[in-house]
Amino acid sequence: MSQQDEAETLSGQMGFFERYLTLWVFLCILAGIALGKAAPGLSHYLDGLAIHVNDAPVVSIPIAVCLFFMMYPIMVKIDFSEVVQAGSTGKPVLLTLIVNWVIKPFTMYGIASFFLGGLFLQFIGPEAVDYVKMPFGLNLPVGAEHGSGVVVLHDGVKALQVPLWRSYLAGCILLGVAPCTAMVLVWGFLARGNDGHTLVMVAINSLVMLVLYGTLGGYLLGVGRLPVPWQALLLSILIYVALPLVAGFVTRRWLVASKGLDWFNERFLHVLTPITISALLITLVLLFSFKGEVIVSNPLTILWIAIPLFLQTVLIFVLGYVAARLLNLSYENAAPSAMIGASNHFEVAIATAAMLFGLSSGAALATVVGVLIEVPVMLLLVRVCLRTKGWFAA
Repeated sequence: MSQQDEAETLSGQMGFFERYLTLWVFLCILAGIALGKAAPGLSHYLDGLAIHVNDAPVVSIPIAVCLFFMMYPIMVKIDFSEVVQAGSTGKPVLLTLIVNWVIKPFTMYGIASFFLGGLFLQFIGPEAVDYVKMPFGLNLPVGAEHGSGVVVLHDGVKALQVPLWRSYLAGCILLGVAPCTAMVLVWGFLARGNDGHTLVMVAINSLVMLVLYGTLGGYLLGVGRLPVPWQALLLSILIYVALPLVAGFVTRRWLVASKGLDWFNERFLHVLTPITISALLITLVLLFSFKGEVIVSNPLTILWIAIPLFLQTVLIFVLGYVAARLLNLSYENAAPSAMIGASNHFEVAIATAAMLFGLSSGAALATVVGVLIEVPVMLLLVRVCLRTKGWFAA
């Protein structure tokens, strides 16, 4: 079968919503922003339904429900014997670790510094400042210097006054050290990747995050005594990954034992097919109803932040995808290996930015921009994967 025929076959296998998913994504973004403007009370109420850690909203309950229904249909399809087999392959695991933890945080720092602190600085404003939370454990007097900031009284409360571009940079860094541990299962599924392999990569990334997220974040931020957000990380991983994983495993085991594998594949999975896409679209409406006001009120700022984030995403994807080709990985393993580094765990990044710098900080805004570009860009990369499947050995 030629590459063109294969692409047409794949297109025919995709459902109506999958085929035009990029269009639905943009419509849902617009619908979310419109909902936030038309019914701000409803948006604020739903946004307030969250599990808090250290006064920071770590897990949004409405988003968690949507993510469960987004992840569960994928988890229930996974044959866990494939997971064991995928975990025994060293090259994809090594590739994931190197791209996510040796390369990605530092390229994010370099790209964001170049654009926000250099090329776009005149647009952001060299004299523009941001007021962020005092670093944990510090009680410096007014006028004291700490890093690039100065302690001031802001609205009657001690805060650290820092250059605005550095605050944006901090949010980009928090995105760069938070590789995806949930949504990448959706991207791998849409790219027709190996779900078992993707799940292994998610598990490894989740464990490594517990050790390196705070360490690398603290080093790159340079804020000093950055607390490792253990509770936030554990809670988000348990809710976003572990809960649908356990539910999917139990469901698959029970239904296969009681109804048989043929019934499971031909009847049950057929019913689940549209649920992941529908949950993704509802999630977007909710996210942008929560954050749409911020985005609409800062359109140019969003652009200055989005450009380095977009370039970082594409760069990391290309590095991972080319490396997978050089390592002779199969397409089914190469696609998720490249996308797990390209995508970000924006839920954890937003929660950490709010915890460290405050909900109204430039750092928190930068992590919200990560949400804005995540889905459209990753859908673009899914299409790139599907069109280049023929580059890899069968």
